[in-house]
Amino acid sequence: MTTAGPLLALKVDVDTFRGTREGAPRLAGLLSARGGGATFLFSVGPDHTGRALRRVLRPGFVRKVSRTSVLEHYGLRTLLYGTVLPGPHIGRKCAAQMRAVRDAGFEVGLHTYDHVKWQDFVASRDAEWTELEMRRGIAAFGEVFGEPPRVHGAAGWQMNDAAFAAEARMGFDYASDTRGRAPFIPDVPGAAACAQVPTTLPTMDELIGVDGASPRDAVCRLLELTAAPPETGHVYTLHAELEGGRLLPFFSMLLDGWTAQGYRFVSLRQLLNAASGAHALPLRRVAQAAIPGRSGLVSLEGAPAA
Repeated sequence: MTTAGPLLALKVDVDTFRGTREGAPRLAGLLSARGGGATFLFSVGPDHTGRALRRVLRPGFVRKVSRTSVLEHYGLRTLLYGTVLPGPHIGRKCAAQMRAVRDAGFEVGLHTYDHVKWQDFVASRDAEWTELEMRRGIAAFGEVFGEPPRVHGAAGWQMNDAAFAAEARMGFDYASDTRGRAPFIPDVPGAAACAQVPTTLPTMDELIGVDGASPRDAVCRLLELTAAPPETGHVYTLHAELEGGRLLPFFSMLLDGWTAQGYRFVSLRQLLNAASGAHALPLRRVAQAAIPGRSGLVSLEGAPAA
């Protein structure tokens, strides 16, 4: 990998038992072969993916599921975890795979304890509930890696003010919980918040199936969006269950395209260091808003703070 050119941070969300056991090692191998950096964010508690069916009444959920062939990517067994089948504890059963990713030189961090529980409930829960879930995640992460996590990336980009406020207090150096344009500091009432490194690009599953778009079409669209690099670079979020599974050939094609555009693949921390070293990060509000291709609302970089 060259030492010049725009930065593209790869944020790998690892949501499930299957994604941790199969998808994350595949992605680590692909990226190691290319000499690229990335940040892997692990779910470290029980896999309760089947409980996501509670979202069936959420606007856009059924449409998104039908577009992205959830059964094909996740497998029937995963979709039954937490309902018909007991959810395996990811941190206890996949510790070796998780440590292998770290030992391969990749930055690792905390995605969540229970992915579905956080994604479905945190936006409406209080500080006590929120901090308990975060502490569960920190403890389970520590059991796997022997040290606490230093980066947090919320499941489904779902947060509340208590979560933003707790991150610095709980020892996180920075976080990637939001969608947006460039690194910033969240404006949280009465608290000093960690720097945010937001996802700047749509995910592949937000593009596939829209107006009949194929995975190859999604790759072409992403390359169009990155043709003119912004000063602070880009952040792309991929999923171990998708790009580490059936979409792996298309992700490899995407990496080829980004390499041709001159991008360097880095961790979230490397991108943040480059951005904060160039100038002070702006203070911005965080809004809850809908984005194309995804059901429900997400935490979004908002207007500058007063």
